Amino acid sequence: MASSRKSSRTRKDSPDGNELLVLELQEIHNAESQLSRVVPKLMKAVESEELRECLEERLSQGERLTKEIESALEQMDESPGRKKNAAAEGLINDTREHVQEIESGPALDAVLISGIQKTEHYCIAAWGTARSLGESAGEKEVVKSMERALKEGRQMDEALTKLAEETINPQVFAEESQDEESDEGTDEEGGSARSSGRGGKQQRQEQRTSR
Repeated sequence: MASSRKSSRTRKDSPDGNELLVLELQEIHNAESQLSRVVPKLMKAVESEELRECLEERLSQGERLTKEIESALEQMDESPGRKKNAAAEGLINDTREHVQEIESGPALDAVLISGIQKTEHYCIAAWGTARSLGESAGEKEVVKSMERALKEGRQMDEALTKLAEETINPQVFAEESQDEESDEGTDEEGGSARSSGRGGKQQRQEQRTSR
């Protein structure tokens, strides 16, 4: 009897392929919804105009993808649901925290590119999974939507990498070098002042001795 109750408590659901596809689409929908609320804030925080344009483009792509998923789910007699995508939430929150901790400038832009790319890599994996499930389920609209999302996502990732390597990262290290030179100049000025002070003190002592 006890064994029967234990078996009942540990029994798990086994969703079919269509249910897995719906779940994947719902998670993608929630991830895009979260991004749609955060990306405008990131656009205000960044210094690089080119990075701001990339974020604006990503926002537009996400809005279109959200509508396409809603349309696909409706055709499948399903809804987006309300379950939060915890994986996307963690990545997005991590990126949002950097905005609060780092002042605006090349360093923040570099960190945000990293955070955006991490989120984009997660999305690319999710889109690939949904495309594969859509192909097996015969959902042509899903396949078409996910293939475009994958293409745009990879292009966005490449654009962000190029921006970081050719523009943002060199700016970060250039600023670091300038700060170091400024610190060295301050140390030299302080040393000269101390040396001058000691020289004057020694001269006054010699004058008193000669008297």
